[in-house]
Amino acid sequence: QVQLVQSGGGLVQPGGSLRLSCVASGFRFSVYAMGWYRQTPGKQREWLASIGPGGSTNYATSVKGRFTISRDNAKNMVYLQMNSLKPDDTGVYYCTGGASLRAYWGQGTQVTVSS
Repeated sequence: QVQLVQSGGGLVQPGGSLRLSCVASGFRFSVYAMGWYRQTPGKQREWLASIGPGGSTNYATSVKGRFTISRDNAKNMVYLQMNSLKPDDTGVYYCTGGASLRAYWGQGTQVTVSS
């Protein structure tokens, strides 16, 4: 059974930092790309970042330079370090991955950036 279980998130002030974590099981994590998406109210789900099996990364323009995606293949973990957070970063964040980047989805984690 495939599972992506997320942790982290919460409420943070503008300019603050948060780290999201995602542990994968039920598929060959180490050979597939993993990613993070975000759903904000009134908008389509947005791709934020992805990381290949070997660690190559790509970022959306909206988060480049502020967010960092990383992975630990030994632990089947993927992370999203979010710095310099803005109110526009508020939303539900999803861990994704598998044979295609959108094959499997985590349960979603709320991130709220507000003073």
